[in-house]
Amino acid sequence: MKFFVWGTLAMSCLVAAVLFLHHWRNTRDRLFLFFSAAFGLMALEWTASALAGTDLQNHSYLLLLRLFAFLSIIAAVIDKNRRDRRLRRP
Repeated sequence: MKFFVWGTLAMSCLVAAVLFLHHWRNTRDRLFLFFSAAFGLMALEWTASALAGTDLQNHSYLLLLRLFAFLSIIAAVIDKNRRDRRLRRP
């Protein structure tokens, strides 16, 4: 059952990554590119976990993918806030 759930999570993250990539292509806003990369990394992490066939606790190196995904989201928010401040300055 857990492999089905991991596969569903991987597919959901991949769909989110593709949607963010689509929005990036339309707007060229880097926020969407960062989010697409983050969800792509999470999809990769869930796929690798399901293919490895063991629990995540035994594969701490796979959790690095999730860490990089969350760092990408943090970088996206910081980048977006900095760009907005620079654009508002007279």
